[in-house]
Amino acid sequence: MSVVLEVKDLCKTYVMDKRQNNVLKNISFKVEAGEMVAIMGPSASGKSTLLYSVSGMDEATSGTVLFNEKDITKMKKNELSDIRLDEMGFIFQQMFMMKNLTILDNILLPGLQSKKLERSRTEVKEYGEALMRKLGIIETADNDINEVSGGQLQRACICRSLINKPSLLFADEPTGALNRASSDEVMQELTKINKEGTSIMMVTHDSKVAAKCTRVLYISDGNIEGEFINDSEKSDRERERALNNWLMDLGW
Repeated sequence: MSVVLEVKDLCKTYVMDKRQNNVLKNISFKVEAGEMVAIMGPSASGKSTLLYSVSGMDEATSGTVLFNEKDITKMKKNELSDIRLDEMGFIFQQMFMMKNLTILDNILLPGLQSKKLERSRTEVKEYGEALMRKLGIIETADNDINEVSGGQLQRACICRSLINKPSLLFADEPTGALNRASSDEVMQELTKINKEGTSIMMVTHDSKVAAKCTRVLYISDGNIEGEFINDSEKSDRERERALNNWLMDLGW
């Protein structure tokens, strides 16, 4: 498999009131094409900081982040912005969308801004509608964002994240604001997308969500303390039980 993301000796330090807070300490790992990797750990362990640092949303203090063999830590802001728009997708716990746009128009927006794929507005619209059909929300296309359920809105966010055909999808607690039924729906869609070839790296506190991933990295006090590889041959319940036992051994 090819490596879509390679992180080497990544550090992130904040200085507050003249005190250094070393949030990430020499983090190293890889994400291969087609993987779905979960990042777990206790509160304030550095999970979200890690996600933001390796995706270029936050600037690393030191270390190397190779995204499709390009070092994003050395890129200028406009180059990094283009990479995030054209080659990465993002899903967040809070479903940020433009209130003055319909669901479909929110999905299409990054597609219309991208210059990489050189598509007409009609082609972008057709692809956006195809994504909405795939995720079962085409009937919400003309709705405002306050006229749909939380699960539907998060699936719309997934559509938006896929509009430019990214090679890696970053998700920060994508099911955190949803009830269990909506969470299960969203994870079913993310699992399907991953099986179709899109790599995914997600932060989650939910072991049921993490059990559906290829691997789980456990971070504590800014260090990766362990790695769990899910057995694809086992049932969802067996994988979740094995993962929970592993997490308990790490002090979860």
